[in-house]
Amino acid sequence: MYETDKVISRIFKLSALFFLFVLIVGASAYVTLTLMIKSEDTVVVPDLSGKNVVYVLKLLTDLGLNTKVKGSEYSADVPENNVIFQEPEHGAEIKKGRDIRIIISKGAKSILMPNLKGLFVRQARIILEENNLRRGEISSTYSNTIKKDEIIVQIPAPGTMITRGECVNLLVSMGTRPRAYKMPDLLGLSLSSAITTIESIDLILGEITTRFHKDKPLNTVVAQELLSGYRVTQGSAVNIVINRKPVQKGHNYLNESQGGGLFRYRLKDGFLKRHIRVRLNSFGVSADLFDGFMKPGEEIWLLIPGENNATVFLYEDGELLKTFVYDAG
Repeated sequence: MYETDKVISRIFKLSALFFLFVLIVGASAYVTLTLMIKSEDTVVVPDLSGKNVVYVLKLLTDLGLNTKVKGSEYSADVPENNVIFQEPEHGAEIKKGRDIRIIISKGAKSILMPNLKGLFVRQARIILEENNLRRGEISSTYSNTIKKDEIIVQIPAPGTMITRGECVNLLVSMGTRPRAYKMPDLLGLSLSSAITTIESIDLILGEITTRFHKDKPLNTVVAQELLSGYRVTQGSAVNIVINRKPVQKGHNYLNESQGGGLFRYRLKDGFLKRHIRVRLNSFGVSADLFDGFMKPGEEIWLLIPGENNATVFLYEDGELLKTFVYDAG
């Protein structure tokens, strides 16, 4: 009897120990699994204050968090595009996929006015936008020392304290003042003489049209625009009307070295490519013979159709340089 009780007692103890072992192992496994799950689903919020917004966006994305910009404010202490405020605060534990809300600095509200003198307007526009300044009135004047489109004067002056969002007024150079001339009388001149007269005072031959007057010499100028005696400036275009029968042929308008329908043009030496456009007008129909960029010193040769009367217009960077007239022989 005593031995039986002893065996039963031993079995009971072993069962209790086994149950305790199973309980401890289960609890340990539960705690370990809980910690693993918790470590995978949560993240500690980093300190974002003073950090650049691009860096912050990449950091939070790598941590599995979303970035939400609540707004922007001026700050004299935090540089532009850096974080002023974050929510939740750094050190907090949150689950992945949650939002981190930030406020971004717009920089100091008052800044030193940048120096725009000597810059082109397009360059100044970029600087103004970068500093959250607005372009105000733009005035223009001629200058013999400042290149065209360069800024002569700015208001406010460089180095002045200015509040972001204010307007900046600019005075821009129009380049050297063009020379002025008294428009000569072209009436009665041949086309070649009229072109020579026009180009001798830095004017440009514009549109050439024809009209027949039986009481006036053929192939001479019978009308002009700009009118003679008026003040004209360098580079102005002059339109003329030639007295010519509608179907008349056989008289060369212009004896150029280009010779019998061959157009030749050489770009001046320099450093930059130029946009060259050669446009043909024949019996009221216009077409481009050439439209592209040419290198300095490069030469172009074009064959002008000889069966019809034609006018060729030469443009460089959108500006009409010369007009050539060809007459079918």
